[in-house]
Amino acid sequence: MLILGIDPGLQRTGFGVIAVDGPRLAYVASGVIDTAEAPRGDLPQRLKIIFEGVTEVVARYQPEAAAAEIVFVNTNPQSTLLLGQARGAALAALVAGGLPVAEYTAVQMKKAVTGHGLASKPQIQEMVRRLLALPGVPGKDAADALGIAIAHAHAGSTLAALAQATPLARRAHAQYRRGRAYRAAITRRAR
Repeated sequence: MLILGIDPGLQRTGFGVIAVDGPRLAYVASGVIDTAEAPRGDLPQRLKIIFEGVTEVVARYQPEAAAAEIVFVNTNPQSTLLLGQARGAALAALVAGGLPVAEYTAVQMKKAVTGHGLASKPQIQEMVRRLLALPGVPGKDAADALGIAIAHAHAGSTLAALAQATPLARRAHAQYRRGRAYRAAITRRAR
């Protein structure tokens, strides 16, 4: 199975493709979609470059699943808004390519790759290099994108194992009935 990871950015959107065969991970490709050719203030042109770049990556490598990093809120709301628009362009390209898309936070990706959520960029780069047996350290954006793909590979297999081990019952999670959580109603009856 091929998984495409996306690390969205308005100036540089990282992508990484890995092959997953059971517990084995293998590097396929990675790189950056750079929007530097568009004028700095031309947001629509930059979004177009991201959309077309992700579309090209999907067409070239034909992944079966995609994962993207969830945007966090910065102290600068304008930066968060711009990053969200870049992420939207990438997500639109993935969905237009017919891919199921999973989303992970930076902390989830860091935990999946390094084992702790406060890892630095160099730690992520080094662990991605080790996990995929790369000859050198990938760039920051490509390493983050490969890390997102690795997180999805780990989470996907875990979720599949859970689904096979225990059938998910409809009553296992909170549902509302007559204004109350269904689970709470069951608990009260058991007493």
